[in-house]
Amino acid sequence: MFNDTTEKGLRTVICEIGRMLYDRGFVAGGDGNISARLPDGTLLATPTMVCKGRMTPSMIVHTDSAGRALPGEGRPSSELAMHLEIYRLRSDIQAIVHAHPPNATGFAVAGLALDKALLSEVVLTLGCIPLTKYGTPSTNELVDALTEFIPAHDALLLANHGAVAYGPTMEAALSNMETIEHFAKISLVAHLLGGARLLPAEAVAKLIDVRDKAGYMGATPRLGQACSFSPRETPAVQAYTNGDETITLTRSELIRLIEESTARAIGR
Repeated sequence: MFNDTTEKGLRTVICEIGRMLYDRGFVAGGDGNISARLPDGTLLATPTMVCKGRMTPSMIVHTDSAGRALPGEGRPSSELAMHLEIYRLRSDIQAIVHAHPPNATGFAVAGLALDKALLSEVVLTLGCIPLTKYGTPSTNELVDALTEFIPAHDALLLANHGAVAYGPTMEAALSNMETIEHFAKISLVAHLLGGARLLPAEAVAKLIDVRDKAGYMGATPRLGQACSFSPRETPAVQAYTNGDETITLTRSELIRLIEESTARAIGR
């Protein structure tokens, strides 16, 4: 079912994912929103102020590429601007899920990113999950808070708000959201048990290499595994902002930086 990319099929998939999010407690009431980009560039989006657990395919709103509802359609989510920004910056992304999973949202409310190298599976498949600055929902403040992180990450925590995950398919976007919550729960349990033990620096470097070779990073590597800087890409190299300065790094230099950063964290 998740593989159906037709408009009719995606309407059904979005409703099914909405029910899954609702049943798992990732959303409540009219919370959250889901969208998909069709091959012609138009979008399908969840309607505003509707419970995601009780949607029907006819309720899903078809919009143009700018998020304007097509004739005869309802009102799309008031947070569609966030989705539009992700689609604008990432041509590889075709589906987005925004929700409020309790454990991950707890980290966002506490002002904590999920940016530690604790689980090999998370480093390998998703990488770092940074925390964005707070932005008022349904405004450009929220969009502006996400922009610098979108090119290098496939999942973000939204300060005092929730989480957003995206991918090349609806299944990938949902999987990334599930990974966020799973990682948050494990991180919380590790903290309650006395503190998590970081992966060794050399293990992180190997995982990044495996991630790259496996194609998880896409044609242009997005090495966002270490969150001590905000990634920005150039065609041949990776450029990062650090305060008011822009630093340009090759891939090998970036991996060495990650190794040193992780080693320092382990030593603390």
